[in-house]
Formats: sequence, structure tokens, C-alpha cells
Amino acid sequence: MTLLQVPLLVISGLINLFTSTGLWRGSGVDYNATCQEIAASVSPASKVYYYGSPQFANDTANWSFTNSQNSTCSFEPTNAEDVGIALQILAKKRTPFGVKGGGHSPNPGFSSTLGVQIAMRLFSEVVYDENAQTVTFGMGLVWEDVYSALLQYNVTVVGGRSFGVGVGGFVLGGGYSFVSNEYGLSVDNIVSLELVLPNGQVTNVTNSSNPDLFYALRGGFNNFGIVTTVTMKAHPQSLVWGGLISYAEAEWDAFNNATVNMVSTVTDPKAAVYISTDYVVGEPPVITAILFYDGPTYPDGIYDDFLTIPSIEQNISTRTFVSLASTIPLIPSLRLVTFWVAVEEFTLPMLEMIQNQTLFYGNLLTQSSAVLISYDLVPLLPSLYNHSEAPSAFPSLRGPDQGHSFIEIIYGWTNESYDETMIQAGTESAAYMKQFAVDAGQNVSNALQYPNAAAPGTPLVDMYSQAALDTLSLIKIAVDPLDVMGLAGGWKF
Repeated sequence: MTLLQVPLLVISGLINLFTSTGLWRGSGVDYNATCQEIAASVSPASKVYYYGSPQFANDTANWSFTNSQNSTCSFEPTNAEDVGIALQILAKKRTPFGVKGGGHSPNPGFSSTLGVQIAMRLFSEVVYDENAQTVTFGMGLVWEDVYSALLQYNVTVVGGRSFGVGVGGFVLGGGYSFVSNEYGLSVDNIVSLELVLPNGQVTNVTNSSNPDLFYALRGGFNNFGIVTTVTMKAHPQSLVWGGLISYAEAEWDAFNNATVNMVSTVTDPKAAVYISTDYVVGEPPVITAILFYDGPTYPDGIYDDFLTIPSIEQNISTRTFVSLASTIPLIPSLRLVTFWVAVEEFTLPMLEMIQNQTLFYGNLLTQSSAVLISYDLVPLLPSLYNHSEAPSAFPSLRGPDQGHSFIEIIYGWTNESYDETMIQAGTESAAYMKQFAVDAGQNVSNALQYPNAAAPGTPLVDMYSQAALDTLSLIKIAVDPLDVMGLAGGWKF
């Protein structure tokens, strides 16, 4: 019997039982008592820390100040069994908790809490299996840790582009990579996951052992328990060519022509470009491109147009994969919000529109403490969604109406009183750009948003199809009838 075959009458009865007896939600919970019970119950290697210790400071630090809270304590588990013990105590006490890998989500409460902060940083092993051609690694890592560990084996996995991004949320949310044209999304490359279920039991989830959970975890985040390790396909990795090149505003027209020429003619899946149009307060506007070719040299012609344009900065060479990733500028810790717009292709009018949006909102929002207004463009091939061997929660739809390229908007500011102003402005800009694409004949009116880049308050149906939501809700109730994972933040089914 699969999880989806659990009788709805039984599930309904469980819900009525828990709500009528007061087990569904707690009140007046002593969070500190929960911390103490966890500390007394887990193995000596796993630790609970409190405010004032360096471990607590590290465990509760997040990339974005919009996703920062003062936890009562932090808990650093060293094994899945201790995670299970903590979950059982949290469920019994009805204590809110957060699960943090890299802490890179900007959305409020997604990896933070006022209760118990579970920091996964000690799940840090990277194990390459040459025979199986897989890599197993812990959810406490950031991507540069994984890439660096794999250099000696000349393999890689489908992971994040930038330094500082945690593997956990990235993998469980979808995962667009420099090598996605070749191999698909991160979720398309997952072989298995070690999962601590909400009742504390530890299980290994594969497509054959539990197809329902395998589907749900790939794009469904932390709704079904806490993933401690993931096993992904390993792919051969030679030296790569590329790096950073940036241009002043006077060269944007030439850059636009080079971009349109590339995205309209190049079908080599080893070639990629990542473009960022940035307005930084106190500095002139700039376009930065990360050129990438999955090989030591690129075929003649692919990037020639970009390289002939006068640039203000250039750091391009044949190098390791991790060296190339290191050239991507890091966004500083600010109050942050992101938005997502799917497109089919980047045309000349669209590029000009995006640059106008950058300048318009850059000038406008500096009055509201804005420091960074960034519009990031990622062109990908139409075959992007053809790499999956099994359905996934995200992307739950993989048809031609989902777009295959995208724009990610990133706004950064300093003053909390302008939070709503920034969210409203980004929402307006994203809606305008989507309508611009639709009016230009692009088939993206029903394209789903990427959950890892969707703004706070985005309706679930805008990120998952209704059929997927119905399925995910059933799986959620079957594995978590007490809604233990509802005590943690994030998108909730």
C-alpha cells in the first residue's frame, strides 16, 4: 500500500481526534524546557547551545535579515537518530522550530524560529561512490564544500551556482544549475534521501522504496520530515572555461545584441550564461555576466561577441568548476526579497525592458533605504525539463507552457519599515514583466513560479499545480497527522 492509499476516513478521524483533545496545537509552551529536554535526551555528541555562545550565533545567523529571529536555543545534531528524538520532543511540547542548512532563504521564518533552531551543519560528509557513480552528502553543507570535495575525483553534481548557498533548501526546492542544460534540475538527479519522519523514525527514501515520498520530497521542502543526507548522480567534470565579465551602461546595447545572438543560435547544452543587471546605491549601474562552458575551451563563436565588447572588469580563464563559481559576486546580508518570472526567450525588447525596470526601481526605491536592485537573467534550453526519470513535486508541470528560462528579481534594503514597500514594488515589477512576455506572444501565462525564489505570501497554487497540491496534501497528512512539520516555517501544504 502506498501513502496515497491511506483511507481518507481514517485520516479525517485522526484530525478530529487531535483537534478535539488539544493535541493539534499547544499553548503556553515553555520553549526553554523543550531545549533542556532535548539536551538531556540526545547522545553526548549532539549539543544544545544558548545565546552568548559562538555556536548559537553561527546556528541562528541567516543570509537575509528578513529571515532572522532570536531562537530560545540551537540544537546541533550529529546523527539522524538524534534528529528523531528532537522531533518527538518538539511534537510532544508543540514547540516551534526551524531547520537551517545554509540559511540562504530570504523569506521570514523559513529557516528561523523563536523556538528551537535545528542547525544541520554537522551533517557535513561528502562520499563519492565510484561504482554507483553517486555522491552522498549532508544537508549542513554549502555548495562550495561539495564541489571542493569532489575535485579530486573529477566529478560533480547538479548544484547551486553561487558560494554560500546551502544544499538543503536548494535540492529540496528544485535546483537550477550551470549544468542544468545537460542534466536537468537538482531534483532530477536525486537517487535517494535519508529522511527523519515527523514521528522520529529514520528511513531511506528512493523511487522504488517509497515513490510517494520520493515525489513529495523533490520540490516539497520540509513538509514531510527532516532530510539529513541526499544521494545524487555524479557527472564527469573536467576543467571548465569562463568567469565574470561586466559592462558599463554605455555598452548595454552591444551586450543586448550579443545576448540575443547567443540565446537564439546556441543549442550546445554545455554552454550557459548568467546575467545580472544591477543598480547599487552610490555606484553606476552595471551588467555582469558569468560565462560558462563545461569544458576547458569553448567552440569558436559562442562567446566571441561578449569578449569583443569593452568591459570594466574581466576574470575569465580555464579553471576548476569551484574556481568559476567563486567569481560570482556575493550579495551582502541585507533585508532581502526575491521574485520569479518564467520566460521562453530573451528578445531585444525584453532585455531593454528589464534594464529599464532596473533603473526605474533603482531610482525609486533608494528613497526607501534600497541598497541593491538586481534583475538576474538565466537563459536555458527548451529541453530543460526533459531530464526527469520520475515525477516531482516541483516542477509539477513540465510542458512547453512552463517556460524554460527565467528572471529572478532581488531587492535588498536596510530599514525594516520599508518591508511592505519593497514587496509591493517587486510584485508590481514581476507582474509587469510577465505580462510583457505574454503580450509578446510567449506562452507563459500559466507558468508556475520557482518556490526557492517566490516572494513571501505567494499562493501555493502559483508554484504547484492544483493536482500536485492535492497529492502533496494527502501525502503530508499520511506521514504527519500531528502536523509536526507545521511547527517549522516554509511553504506549507
